[in-house]
Order: sequence, then structure tokens, then C-alpha cells
Amino acid sequence: MLLPLRLFLEWSARHGAALLAIGIFVGLLLPPLAALLRDVMTPTVVVLMTLVLLRVDPVQVLSYLRRPLLVLTLLLWLLLACPMLAWAAVRAAGLEGPLAAGLVIMATGCAATSSPAFARLVGLDGEIALVAAVLSTLLVPFTAPPLALGLMGIDLAISLQGLMIRLALVVGLPLLLSILLRRALGPGRLAAWGPSVDGAVVLVVVLYGFGVMDGMQAKLLAEPGFVLAGLALAFLGSFALNLATALALWPAGARVALSAGLLSGNRNMALYLAVLPAATDRDILLFFALCQFPLFLSPFLLRPVYRRIGARLA
Repeated sequence: MLLPLRLFLEWSARHGAALLAIGIFVGLLLPPLAALLRDVMTPTVVVLMTLVLLRVDPVQVLSYLRRPLLVLTLLLWLLLACPMLAWAAVRAAGLEGPLAAGLVIMATGCAATSSPAFARLVGLDGEIALVAAVLSTLLVPFTAPPLALGLMGIDLAISLQGLMIRLALVVGLPLLLSILLRRALGPGRLAAWGPSVDGAVVLVVVLYGFGVMDGMQAKLLAEPGFVLAGLALAFLGSFALNLATALALWPAGARVALSAGLLSGNRNMALYLAVLPAATDRDILLFFALCQFPLFLSPFLLRPVYRRIGARLA
């Protein structure tokens, strides 16, 4: 019985890109399914993060801390400087409303857990991406709430302490579960089932893709201008953070700077969708859903750019 399951999960890992695209568009085309899975978003995100962290060896992460000053600088830039830049840009442009608030909150998020895989895919520094993704995820419960609710005064229908506690639980519980599972399974068995775990990650992300599209079709039909504006702002925000980060960290080396840019432009909105209450402005939540499009597409869209820069620097 385990063999068919293992083969199916390994097949899912090999066809991950197609399945992820299907997840988003099926959720968009089937609103009842999206609404059903939106109600289980929080446990879905907990399972997803547990599986992702299960594939991360803590000893390996610590071994990558050979340049602690660089890692510290990158974390400070990702978690503190980028939100301030986004807030300043929104104020300077005179943007207001849920899209402006969503853009600032997006910049407070941790690097997407898929960032190391994306970095390796386009030929960038997967090691620094892994360290920054893991550490920024562990730190975001302490940095994002004060920035989003305190300094910037964005109303998310939840208190500062409440948001910090929810984020800490959604980050801390998967970390604890992954450590316990790693000890129970052992390194040999975990390595053998590694591709199967990757396939399970893909399938859980597909379920997340279904749920994250809840309300998107109705909004698209009722207010296509809002959805298109939000989609454009999501891509603009992603690319702008990418570029600003790459330029700021260029003295650390081109490959590291480009990897940091990819991290900065791709933020983990799943955490916010999992912990924010239903009373949160619906349009802010819809903007977070729109952020999934640059998250999945930008590494592929930017791959030719990275290759051209790499060829010139070679």
C-alpha cells in the first residue's frame, strides 16, 4: 500500500509546476471548492510548513552561517528596511486604501519557504536563500506585527499581541512537529522518502491554491478594475523589492545580491492568510491572494535576466 502512495507523491514532485498552476486556476474557476478549502486554511498552512521544515536539516542551516554579518544584514533588510521602504513609497505616491495597506504588509512578511528551490532553479545562491528563508520565518512573529499594527497603524481587526501570538503558533507548531518527526523517522528513512515529502508539499500547496482563491471570481466579475490594479501592484511590489534589495546588497557580491533580491520579492503570504481574522478587510486578503501570482511566476519570468547578468559577470 505504501508503494503506490510513494510513487504518486514522487510523481507529484516531478510535475509540481503544472500542479501548482492548476491549483490557482481551479480555485478561481470553482468558487464553492475555494470557499470550502478557505475554511481549513490555517491547518493547511501548518501542515505545509511542517513538511517544508521536515526537509530542512537544522545542522545544515547552522553550517551555512559562515558569514554571520551578511546573514544579519540580510535579515535586517528583509524584515525591517523593506517594510519601511514600502511604507515610504506608498506615502510618496499618495496611495491609500486596502491595496496600499496590503503592499506594506506584504513587505513585512518573511521570505517564501520555496525561495531556496527558486534560487537554485535560476542558478543563484541556494545556501544563503535557505538560511534567510528559515531564519526570517522564525523571526517574523516578532517583527511584522509591530510594523504593520504599531508603527504603520494598519487596522487588521486584531491586536498587536493577538497577531504576534497567532503567528508564533503557526510558525512554532510546525517547527516542533518537524523536529519530533525528524527524530522519529531518522535521517536514513527521511532521506529515502525525501522526494515523497516534496510531492506531499506540492499537493498541500495545491490545496492552499484552491482556498486562497476564495472570493476572487466574484471580485473579478464585480470589480475587474480593482483585481487588475491589485495584480499589477502585486507584480510591481515584488519586482521593486527585488531590485531595491539587489542594489542595496550588491557590495556583497552579484550572486548573493541577486539571491537576496529574489528572497525579498517573494514573501510568504500564507502565514497572514492563516492567522488574520475574518473581520480583516476582505480586499486586503484578496490582495494577498493576488500576491501568489508573482510568487509562482517571477522566478521563471526573471530567469533570462539572471542568466544574462551571470553571462556578463562571468
